Amino acid sequence: MTPAEVADWMLAHLHRDGCVYQDDVVDMLARHGADVLLRENADGNLVLSKPVLDAFMKVSPETVVWIKPERYWRWRVAEDEPGREQRG
Repeated sequence: MTPAEVADWMLAHLHRDGCVYQDDVVDMLARHGADVLLRENADGNLVLSKPVLDAFMKVSPETVVWIKPERYWRWRVAEDEPGREQRG
């Protein structure tokens, strides 16, 4: 599985569910043996690697935002501030 394929999977889940949680993507990659697309963060948790995040940004630069406290992506709405990261 390539970073671009993961980004497409994430985008498909956004279209289907309206959001996609980082933990769901991590679980999917672990089940498919794609550990190379994951990294361990400072807290010891598995998260998406930079190539995956870059590929996802490439397919959704202005349409998707990251909700950091709950660790998920959702579609941008009119009330969102500029930038990728939002409060909720």
